[in-house]
Amino acid sequence: MKYYIGIDIGTTSAKTVAFSRQGEIIASKNTGYKIYHPAKNQSEQKPDEILEAVIEGILSVTGSLKNDEPAFISFSAAMHSILAVNENCEPLTDCIIWADNRAGDIAKALLQTPEGRAFYESAGVPVHAMSPLCKLLWLRENAPGIFAAAHKFIGIKEYIFYHFTKGFFVDTSIASATGFLNLSTLSWDEKILGYAGIHSHRLSEIVGPAFTVPVETQNLSPAMQKLRYLQNVPLIIGASDGGLANLGSDAVNENTIAVTIGTSSAIRSITPEIYIDDRMRTFCYHLKDRLYICGGAGNNGAIVLQWLRDAVLQTDDTLETLFSEAESIAPGCEGLLCIPYLLGERAPVWNADARGLFFGMDIMHRKAHFVRAVMEGVIYNLYAIGQVLLQKNNITVIRATGGFTHSRLWLQILSDVFNTTVEVSGAAESSALGAVAIGMEALGMHKNWNAEVTAIYHPDEANHALYKERSAQFERLYRLLAPEMSLL
Repeated sequence: MKYYIGIDIGTTSAKTVAFSRQGEIIASKNTGYKIYHPAKNQSEQKPDEILEAVIEGILSVTGSLKNDEPAFISFSAAMHSILAVNENCEPLTDCIIWADNRAGDIAKALLQTPEGRAFYESAGVPVHAMSPLCKLLWLRENAPGIFAAAHKFIGIKEYIFYHFTKGFFVDTSIASATGFLNLSTLSWDEKILGYAGIHSHRLSEIVGPAFTVPVETQNLSPAMQKLRYLQNVPLIIGASDGGLANLGSDAVNENTIAVTIGTSSAIRSITPEIYIDDRMRTFCYHLKDRLYICGGAGNNGAIVLQWLRDAVLQTDDTLETLFSEAESIAPGCEGLLCIPYLLGERAPVWNADARGLFFGMDIMHRKAHFVRAVMEGVIYNLYAIGQVLLQKNNITVIRATGGFTHSRLWLQILSDVFNTTVEVSGAAESSALGAVAIGMEALGMHKNWNAEVTAIYHPDEANHALYKERSAQFERLYRLLAPEMSLL
């Protein structure tokens, strides 16, 4: 029997998942790796640790299915990473990931220039420290020797794919999140490259998400020697994790948005046309063919609850216990409001200097109030992003994915704040499943499944009216305090 492998290269782990023809998981392996913080505002990963995690995952999954054969391997990956490599793809830097804020000052300066707006309008990538464009500008300024010596500047998926193929390739989906790609032409933007001080030959060759190649079996590294048995298995380059999560969860029409809350948070909509927000609040990336993914991602999701539990409450309670206690608190938390920007924030404020805040505390507030206030604050931020998408399209359904779907309370808050029906996607590992859908399309197959809906939440009109006032207060408070946050 044939099975289909999707690999999702995420921020904290690589998930290797084997699916049946019907989209059911038949084997999986989740292999973690570390994030390093060598200095303030810096977040990096070791590319070889991620490569080893991918190899380990493939060995584990194929080993557990040794009587069957993989039909293909298709890739999903997190966006916005960059590392410098030599001509043999040996790292000259570690992999600088999306959470890295070292280029914050460079991004703020660029944002104030005509070039900053022009680059956003061409590339669809907000001017922010997460952008590989801003990270490259930082390298040019602060590590000129490495900048000059680098053969190419690539992302983590390109690094992994090179070790399988011995070629430098990047799919349009990942490329469009770098800040270097012209969305209209799907080619490297010469004006942006000129500003960054590089030529296109120092970036990877752009290919479509369905790009398919065999595994290279010559001159393999010792680590890759273990995968020589895959020599007849097609590799599909795939796309970015966000867009593939939409595909995997069937959030694929203009009336549906996908909301994901894990460590971070995101809201995304698939659209048949490029959409550039005149206030630069959202991104627009290519997904595949004539489809684009619009929306915004936040730095702060469940990680804020983990911080509250571990650093402030210092309790051994599980998140499930905290969720249960928070259900006893009325919507609006009796005046307590949380701006959850512990890690700065991306959409919709794009401010690496943003900070967290509890507002409205009084003597009656207890642990459960603070938990619920964080949960509501995360949703308020998504609602601020979502306003852009709601103004553009008639959104009738939110498809929910990610760890937060285990909390009935959080899902109900989402429905009430947006005043929209929430459907919980039953598609486990939706990014890996989306990668498999791309792989099937690349090889001329038709997928045999639709994502199951496991629960539905309907909005409460009275709660929505309250939340509308509270979310407006949330946005006013941030605007008032943002100048003070930049002084911290």
